[in-house]
Amino acid sequence: MITKNKYYLFFLIGLILFSSNIYSQKTKEPVNRILFVFDASQSMLGRWQSGRKIDIAKQLLTNITDSLKDVKNLEIALRVYGHQRSFPPQDCDDTKLEINFLPSEIFADRIKGKLSMIKAKGTTPIARSLEEAASDFPRENSRNIVILITDGKEECGMDPCAVSRLFAKKGIILKPFVIGIGLDQSWKKNLDCVGTFFDASNERDFANILNVVISHVVDNTTTQVNLLDSLGNPTETNIPLTFYDDFTDVVKYNFIHTMNHMGNPDTMIIDPVLKYKVVAHTIPPVESEVITIQPGEHTIIPLITPQGKLKVILNTKKDYQFIVRKAGENNTINVQNINKEQNYITGLYDIELLTLPRQYFNDVRINQNQLTKLQLPSTGLANVLLPANGYGGVYLNDGDKLVEIYKFNGESNQYKLTLLPGKYTVIYRAKSSKKYIYSNEKSFTIKSGKSQLIKIY
Repeated sequence: MITKNKYYLFFLIGLILFSSNIYSQKTKEPVNRILFVFDASQSMLGRWQSGRKIDIAKQLLTNITDSLKDVKNLEIALRVYGHQRSFPPQDCDDTKLEINFLPSEIFADRIKGKLSMIKAKGTTPIARSLEEAASDFPRENSRNIVILITDGKEECGMDPCAVSRLFAKKGIILKPFVIGIGLDQSWKKNLDCVGTFFDASNERDFANILNVVISHVVDNTTTQVNLLDSLGNPTETNIPLTFYDDFTDVVKYNFIHTMNHMGNPDTMIIDPVLKYKVVAHTIPPVESEVITIQPGEHTIIPLITPQGKLKVILNTKKDYQFIVRKAGENNTINVQNINKEQNYITGLYDIELLTLPRQYFNDVRINQNQLTKLQLPSTGLANVLLPANGYGGVYLNDGDKLVEIYKFNGESNQYKLTLLPGKYTVIYRAKSSKKYIYSNEKSFTIKSGKSQLIKIY
């Protein structure tokens, strides 16, 4: 018979094993999948360097996949277009998945035989092939890479750029790699928008580019973001960071910047297939230029984010807020509560405090690692009693001018207003009065921490 203590022990062990299993499932590394989209259109029969384009491309593709045999967690597939129907006539549906996704060692053994059977003879449906490619990938967590190898431009009236961007934005494929072999100069711009474009002007370039592209997929890559202070040192931290895919403007990563146990910016694993724009969510935000992550290397991304603190101090029971703008600009960059500290990028700011009356501070300077304080006198309380509901309001005596700070809406005869110290005037006319001569006014003064009763007779 199992004792109660033993029962709890078995239960605890089971819970640990179950939790470990769930954790391992959640942290399982996604499968890397490469889909080669291979051009076998009629133009690939043209001469290039040591032979025909298609023969050179077949040989180099065979060599590169052979070198991937021992790469773990990698699956490869092959889609070919322009090889099933002769041109003319034009067949814009001439695209086919010739080898479905297989582990790299199996794929490498099969591709040579498959390529030997493919003859170049048709047209160039690039967009259609990319559209079909999106459905070639299994619907599970994976890094889906498309490598397009072609010598020509779209010939079927579709827009390969729009197709590529659509499926990248949906997260079905990452930004494709496009390798142009022996391309006519006028065609290059037609492919540059499809993905990351490489121009292989000779056989050696083609071989080198294939290796570079593959390294984006299989090499370990590390990145760190250096948030620089005003001296150029990476001392800023604890700032949220967003990595945007520069190709689609879709968010790819969100992190909170941190320092590691050595006091250095923490190292991050960032997919090198994409190019990024990095936004540090400071006030105001700071955005990087387009960032290219070098595969197999440690990439440092510098962002200039020197910060200081701002605090508006006001002794009052009301939780006022104030608007912060860059000096001389109209756009609001933050709304902050009084008596609270907030970080800002160093520089000059304009402040609008939402008190009665509003207070303005222009060209307030925020310095690196310093607290800028703005101190206001304590508020006072004005109890305004009117003989009846009416119109008018409370006005600040600003020199020779009256500035309206509060309006009576005709629906009440009593108002409690928290005001900054100063001189004010109440102007009032009863709602029932139909002549201007029944307008009344009364001046009063508010002092810090004091209450004032203002009666209009």
